[in-house]
Amino acid sequence: MSIYESSLIAVYCIVVAFILGSVFGSFLNCVSDRIIAHEKWWTGRSKCDVCGHTLGVLDLFPVFSYIFLKGKCRYCGTKLSGWYVVSEVVLGVLFSVMVCVHGTLDLVLVRDLGLCACLYGLSLSDLKSYEIPDGFIVFGIVWWVIFSFSWDGLLAGIVVASAILLLSLVMDRVLKKESMGGGDIKLFFVVGLYLGLYGSLFNIILACVIGLIMVVVLHKNKIPFGPAISAATYISLLCGASFVSWYLGLLGL
Repeated sequence: MSIYESSLIAVYCIVVAFILGSVFGSFLNCVSDRIIAHEKWWTGRSKCDVCGHTLGVLDLFPVFSYIFLKGKCRYCGTKLSGWYVVSEVVLGVLFSVMVCVHGTLDLVLVRDLGLCACLYGLSLSDLKSYEIPDGFIVFGIVWWVIFSFSWDGLLAGIVVASAILLLSLVMDRVLKKESMGGGDIKLFFVVGLYLGLYGSLFNIILACVIGLIMVVVLHKNKIPFGPAISAATYISLLCGASFVSWYLGLLGL
């Protein structure tokens, strides 16, 4: 079903996508915090980081609760980090853009939104701890098996991950230090499953460009590479296929 059958349907789908994205953004931010703290993410209720008070229903509405409470804890009045609402808004926007560009409500859209949420969660964890939890990698693989398993995708994932692993080993010997974490290599494998071989090659180049931009903007010699790979993958899902088709057409392939 195309969301552009009427303007009303399009607006409705975009708004719903933003709400879902903001809900998952809030959830994934909580999950990443608990994983980093070595806590079980699937048990226990959310609490204020300062006073430890269990949050009520009115405290848990993404974006709106933060605005309504003026960015403060209802119970202790402590100013909350703006990071919470930012993480909610960002994934809400990403979901909305994905729905707009895809334009059709189908299983491919569900697959891409699920992958987008997975990439967002592992990016939050990588930004905070420089580690990509294996749970997100497993989810990405299982999600792919459910929605788009193919032998070509599996082969692409293996080839891409093997090539990246070999390159990282060579760079480790040349630089005499770790050039890429194991989590990044696993992530390239997962991405390869979804994008295929040609799409993954475009994705690798784009991830490196984004990584270099992050180095310049953040003024750091070391950055978490997971967010760069995730951002590149999101762009690849939106327009990577068109770019690859255009480039292969130039080569007469």
